[in-house]
Amino acid sequence: VPSYLVYAHLLPEGMLKPVAEFTKASNFLYLFIAAIIVGSIFGMDRQVLIKGFLKIFVPLAVGSIVAGTVGTLIGVVLGLGAYHTFFYIVIPIMAGGVGEGAIPLSIGYAEILHQEQGNLFAQVLPPIMLGSLTAILLAGFLNWVGKKLPRLTGEGRLQPGVEEELTPGEEKAAASAMDPAAIAAAGVTAIALYLLGTACFKLFGLPGPVAMLFLAVVVKLTRAVPPSLQLAGQTVYKFFSTAITYPLLFAIGVSLTPWETLVAALTPANIAVIILTVASLMTTGFFAGRLLGMYPIDTAIVTACHSGQGGTGDIAILTAANRLELMPFAQIATRIGGAITVTLTLILLARLA
Repeated sequence: VPSYLVYAHLLPEGMLKPVAEFTKASNFLYLFIAAIIVGSIFGMDRQVLIKGFLKIFVPLAVGSIVAGTVGTLIGVVLGLGAYHTFFYIVIPIMAGGVGEGAIPLSIGYAEILHQEQGNLFAQVLPPIMLGSLTAILLAGFLNWVGKKLPRLTGEGRLQPGVEEELTPGEEKAAASAMDPAAIAAAGVTAIALYLLGTACFKLFGLPGPVAMLFLAVVVKLTRAVPPSLQLAGQTVYKFFSTAITYPLLFAIGVSLTPWETLVAALTPANIAVIILTVASLMTTGFFAGRLLGMYPIDTAIVTACHSGQGGTGDIAILTAANRLELMPFAQIATRIGGAITVTLTLILLARLA
C-alpha cells in the first residue's frame, strides 16, 4: 500500500525524502533485525533451539528442490522455456532477497554470460518482489488456518518442547527484567553481536546477520550472559515487535519497494510460475515439518521466508503470520538458504554456458 501511495503521488513530497534517507542511510533495519533475533533466541528453550536448528534444514532443502522442479515445469508448460524460467524466475525467488540475492546473482550472471549487470538485475528483481508478496499473503492465510486448527501450530514455536524451569537465581532475575539498566544492557548486547557479525563478514565473508545469529545461539547455549540479561532481551524483542514493526514496514514500502517493478512482473505466465513456486515450497515445508515432529504451519512459514525479499521480506512475512518469534529460523532460510542457492546456481550456469 505505501508503495502504491508513492506511485500515485498521494503522499507529500516533503515526507518522502526524509523517510527514504532514514531507511536507506541509517541501517535501522539491521538494528530491528538484531533486536528481534537476539531477543527471540534469548527467549527460546535451549533444547528446542538445538533441535530446531538441525531440523529446519531438512524441510528447507527438500522444499527448495520441489519448488525449483514445480516452478520450472510450470514455466515449460506455459511456454516460458526451462532455461528462462529456472534462472530468471524460480532461482531469484529463492536467492535471499535483493542485497544478498539479486545483486550477487546478477553480477554472477553478467560475468558468466558477458552481459550488462543492470539489465540482468532488472530481470531478476520482479520475481523476488512478487514472490515475497505471495509468501506474505500465504503466510497470512496460514495464520488464519492456525486459528481454526490450533493443533497444527505452535504459535511461534517450531516444535513442541517443555519450557525450561527457572532456577532460584533466574526467578530472582525475572523480577528485575523490567529494570531500565538491564533493558539498556540487552540492547547494547544485541548491537554488540551485530557488530561482531559485521566483523565476521569483513574477515570471513560470512553474512553479518548469519554470523550474529550463530553468535547469539552460542551465547544462549553456553549461558554466557546472566538470566537477567536474557529476560531483558525478551523485553527488547517485545518492544520492537510491538511498536516498531508497522512504522518500519511503512518506511520500507515507501523507500525500497518500487510499484513499477511489481507491476512489470504481472504477466499471467510469470504470476502462475511465481505463485506455484512459493506454494510448493511452503506445502513441502508443511508436510516435511509434520513428518519430523515439528509444527507444520510454523515450519511452512519459515520455509516461506526462503522466498522472501531478504530481511524486509522476513519481517513482512512473519508479521503477516503473527510469528516474529520465528525470526532466527527465518534468517537461516533467507541468509544461508539464499547464499547456498546463489552459489549452486552460478556453478551450474558456469557449466552450462
